[in-house]
Amino acid sequence: MARQDISGPAKSPKKQILLNAFDMSTVGHLSAGHWKNPADRSATKRTLAYWVELAKLLERGGISGLFLADTNGGFDTYGGGVDESIRRAVQWPVTDPAIPITAMATVTKNLTFGITVSTSFESPFVLAKRFSTLDHMTDGRMGWNIVTSWKKSAFNAIGMDPVEHHLRYAQADEYMRVLYKLWEGSWADDALQPNANADTYIDPSKVRHINHQGKYYQLSTRHIVDPSPQRTPFLFQAGSSAEGIDFAATHAEGIFVSASSPSLLRTQIEQNRRIAAEKGRDPRSLKFYLSFTPILGRSDKEALAKFQDLKKHASPIGGLVLFSGWTRIDMARFALDEDISKINSDEARKLCNIFKPTDETPVWTPRLIGEKAAMSAISPSAIGSPETVADIMEDWVDTADLDGFNLGYVTSPGSFEDVVDLLVPELRRRGIYPETVESGLTTRERIYGKGQTRLRADHIGSKYKYEVYQEDPGVGDGRDE
Repeated sequence: MARQDISGPAKSPKKQILLNAFDMSTVGHLSAGHWKNPADRSATKRTLAYWVELAKLLERGGISGLFLADTNGGFDTYGGGVDESIRRAVQWPVTDPAIPITAMATVTKNLTFGITVSTSFESPFVLAKRFSTLDHMTDGRMGWNIVTSWKKSAFNAIGMDPVEHHLRYAQADEYMRVLYKLWEGSWADDALQPNANADTYIDPSKVRHINHQGKYYQLSTRHIVDPSPQRTPFLFQAGSSAEGIDFAATHAEGIFVSASSPSLLRTQIEQNRRIAAEKGRDPRSLKFYLSFTPILGRSDKEALAKFQDLKKHASPIGGLVLFSGWTRIDMARFALDEDISKINSDEARKLCNIFKPTDETPVWTPRLIGEKAAMSAISPSAIGSPETVADIMEDWVDTADLDGFNLGYVTSPGSFEDVVDLLVPELRRRGIYPETVESGLTTRERIYGKGQTRLRADHIGSKYKYEVYQEDPGVGDGRDE
């Protein structure tokens, strides 16, 4: 008699999530005041040693990538100026995040890198050259977070008038098409033809001249860097407005998101995927990362004690500088210990919609809001053991249809060490984070799978690949000539 198979249908493999460590080349990033903690070394970010040691840690933990934010201006909403941003070391001073990348690349094999660069402040040609260089130097491990910039102080620093929101995205769209022409369309794959006997290194007939005459940009040139491993770096974006969502559905491969609950976030992600599908893209090719700050201990009790200890160093004013910048509400107008529910103003009513009374916090004041922001807890966060935090993360993944997390920190060193030593082993135990990753993969391969080094065929940038793109030698408008 044949043995009956009672094992049931095979279970589908669990989704493998992606983890980025989220940092910034500044003393106070998304938490404020923690430079006062004797264990914190954020003030040493002006040295290569900080970044080299961080890269080694993240590589040891198998973290997918290191994402570095950047800015060209201080937070100037609180008090109507940047003085408190400077005084509290809230994203001030800020050094260039691109500089330490190559040092980190030399001590890692698998860690990928992403940096924020604005389309508002430099020419496409200059940005294209820098990212092609970085992609070469990292063996294809580069990503770019595309931002259009909103801080008036940043525009003032560059000597430009601020650009209206909707126009910034129209400008950024043309900017991207210029970049695709340079990265994807200027060089043939076989343009490099070193031949010592013929005294020839490059075949100039295979380096296309780009003649772009658009509404916002005009250039006539060939890309000055030969094709890097990815040609176009992996593209991140974080727009949440209607224009930003449309831009992301067109250009982004990875999207940074945040919401107050998994169910609300799912609605946002579904909208992004639907718009991408309408543009002819595979909606599953868009990868969504939640900004998330875990505070970990070996037990819930230990994690809570750690949180209370870290809180002693938080700067409420520094947190309000951050919060004011994000919301455009000048929190300096309110007394620190004033009950926001008793303030008669439209701005206070907006605050009451964000901060609801709870058993833990029955009354919200600006001081408490600042303390929360100073603990990197305005975006989703969790305090607990690896099991508790992993449960919360799995709920976000399953309910919201997330693909990964941008992991924030409160103190460095400390927070990322806990992720590597406590959280990653638990995620691996659950089968939702890879035990190992094949060495030598590019950023795009790390996210999409081996072999997908260049843009997917359904991405708008693929229309500009050398082998398919033909530019009109006359006037181009930056779209589909």
